[in-house]
Amino acid sequence: MTHVNVTINGRQYRMACEEGQETRLLRLAESLETRVTGLRGKFGEIGDARLTVMAALMVADELVDANQQIRALQEELMALRDVRVVAADRARATQTAVAAALNAAAERIEKTTQVLNRTIGGGVAIG
Repeated sequence: MTHVNVTINGRQYRMACEEGQETRLLRLAESLETRVTGLRGKFGEIGDARLTVMAALMVADELVDANQQIRALQEELMALRDVRVVAADRARATQTAVAAALNAAAERIEKTTQVLNRTIGGGVAIG
């Protein structure tokens, strides 16, 4: 566990974080500080606690929106996977049908060739 000093609303806080997460924690604190500063510029000095709560609510609002978007994208991904499975099944069925049609055509050609060979008799064999 390591410690990082962050500044939020002009105050320093010593925060603990997992090893390797220091930069992430600093970026999160900077983001929150930017929001608090923006709110202070918009609403003036309305109290430290109120500014912090408003900034936290903004972050929570974005998080809710992001989670809704993630759910929508997950649903779309599942639908696309279903479509892919149906398309793969159709492709396999089409390949099977084409192969069967080609085999049937080859058999008909071979039978026709045999009939022609018998009809011609001693002549030149076809095929």
